[in-house]
This record gives sequence, structure tokens and C-alpha cells, in this order.
Amino acid sequence: MRRTRWLVYFIFITAFFCITLFYVLPRLGFNFSTFLNRGSIENVRTVPGFEIEVFADGLSGPRFIAFGPDGVLYAAERGADRIVALPDKDRDGRADEILTFAGGLEGVHSLAYWDGSWYAGLPEGIFRLTDTDGDLLVEDVSGIYENYSPGQHNTRTVAFLPDGRMVVSLGSTCNVCEESDPLRAAVAIFDDPSGGLPRVFASGLRNAVGLTVHPETGELWATNNARDLLGEDIPPDSVHILQDGGFYGWPYCHAGRFVDPDMGFPGACDEVISPIIEIQAHSAPLGLVFYTGGNFPPGFQGDLFIAYHGSWNRTIPTGYKVVRVPMDGGKPTGIIEDFAWGWLEGERAVSGRPVGLAVGPDGGLYISDDFGGRIYRILYAP
Repeated sequence: MRRTRWLVYFIFITAFFCITLFYVLPRLGFNFSTFLNRGSIENVRTVPGFEIEVFADGLSGPRFIAFGPDGVLYAAERGADRIVALPDKDRDGRADEILTFAGGLEGVHSLAYWDGSWYAGLPEGIFRLTDTDGDLLVEDVSGIYENYSPGQHNTRTVAFLPDGRMVVSLGSTCNVCEESDPLRAAVAIFDDPSGGLPRVFASGLRNAVGLTVHPETGELWATNNARDLLGEDIPPDSVHILQDGGFYGWPYCHAGRFVDPDMGFPGACDEVISPIIEIQAHSAPLGLVFYTGGNFPPGFQGDLFIAYHGSWNRTIPTGYKVVRVPMDGGKPTGIIEDFAWGWLEGERAVSGRPVGLAVGPDGGLYISDDFGGRIYRILYAP
């Protein structure tokens, strides 16, 4: 009798394991081939005339990246709870070393430089980091705002407007719901980055992870990750030009034209500001940057580049690449072109997930990959 019972247990556990491995996980965008292919860069490539190479590797979950006034690349290494400095003194296109610029920053996701200090976005708030002597090691850390509420989306992206005001994006606490905290599913603004209370700058954004400022117009652009569980292709992810006081629809309306079946109502999209770019649903657009360097050809100047982190909730995965959006007169032409790809091999084998983008002093486009633990550099080299 005991032997039979153990046999039943064994069959049940084996069946549960097989169903999870071969049915459930693949439909969540997960497969063990992901781990078997982790670290592979053989298939990563870019458009003709450009070369892609590894600038730094061995990192743990690098998220957003930025160059400082010293020409050094800094990265928010979320998996190690720190910001690292990646100097390339010999200019050979490879980081000389990985230096801990600031440690003990739990869940750090973003960083931005302004007026002599770095500002880091953590789940709990925004911190100012100051390297007083330029030795690539922070001497002073101070909290600017530490009262963010917990929830489903815990990344905090910090950026600065041309006039020095600080903006911070906070995703929603849920897939779709009405928020009790007006700072959630919104971009907040600090009129004084040295402290004080934030106010809502733009609302109705489910998860506006990426922020960047247009180099000519000074407009604030943002990527937005739309809600889940409405199918493979709707609603689209998007890019928005944010206006002070603007409302962008979530949770009642998506992309300015899709009334939410759970939270929507007649006329829910009437007062919503539509996106400037629509993107394939579940692509998970994160970092974005306008190209302002001197290396790419003239036809690429001012174009927008967006990092697609990739889907987890599609039977046929999408994303896992960097795209180029040609611009004309400060506005998208309506074309989205693949610029760097190959982190998704076949339908399931994932070797990388692009996150952050930055244009370097050398004119290269730098890309962080929080799955492969790398930072890449793309240069024009016909």
C-alpha cells in the first residue's frame, strides 16, 4: 500500500513538472533554452555598414546607462545594487575595468547627471550621489525623495528637463486598476531637484520606463508599456511626447483609441492625448535616445533609437532588439526599422534583452543588456 502511494506521488510530481516545463513556461515566454543560450553573442548583428561589439561584460542586470561630463560610461547595475563606472582610457572600445561608483543602492534602475551630481532612481525613491574629487567613487549620498509606494512596477526613471527641473516616472501598481496614489502610473516633476514634494506632470501612463529629452525642441519623450491580458496584438505599446498636465488614458483608454474592456466607458478616449508612435504589443520598449553623435552617417542624425526588452506573454515572442525611428523636422516619419537584433534566436532561445541606450563621446551607440550582463557599442565602420 505504501509503495503504491509513493508511486502515485512520483507520477503526480513528474506530470506537474512536465506540464510546467513544456506547456506553461513556454507560454509565458520562458524556456530552458534561454539559460542554455545565455551569454551567446554569435547571432547579434546590426545593419550593413555598422559594427557591434561588447564594451563590457560580467555585469549583473545592467539597466539604464549614461555618460558623465568626464566621458566615462556609468551604469545602474540593478542585480548588484550599485552604480558602476566603466572607463575606457585607452579608447580601444572596451571598458578597462568595472569600478563600483556607489554601492548599497537596492534595485537601482536609472541614473542622470545634473549640476555636479548624479541622481539615481531606486524603488523607494531618488538619491543624489556626488563624487567631490573626481576619483570615480561617490563621497556623498543624500535622499531627495524616499516615499514611493510599492507595487507591480518598481522601476523609477529619473531625467532632467533643459531648465533643470527633475522628472521621475513611476509605473502602475497593477496591470489595470484605479490608483489611489496620483503619482503612480504617471511622470512626476520636482520643480526643485534639491528637495521638496513632487507634483504630477503627466498621468495615465501604465509604465513609462524610458524618458529622454529632444535635443532641439526640449520636449520630454517617453516609452510606455501597455496592459496585458487583452491578446497578442492589442493594445499597442507606445511612445509619447509628454505635456505638463497631459492625460494619456490608462486605465480607461489605451493608445488614444482602445477603450479598456474592464475599466473603460463610452467616451473614455475623447480627452486622451494619442501617442506619437505605436509599437507592436508586448515589445516592452524601455530606453530611448536621439542620436546626436558624430560617427553615424548624416541620414541618421537626430533619429530616435528605442530598446525593445522583449515579450514574456506572447506565444510567438517579439522584441529583443533595438530599432531606429527616422525623424523629419523633429517628428517620426512613420517608419520603424530594425537596427540591432539577434538576441532572440528562433522562437524561444533568448541570449539578451536590451534596456538602456546612450550616445558616447566617440559617437557610438551604447546598449545595456540586463539578461546577458553586457554593454554593447555600435559604430559606423563601412
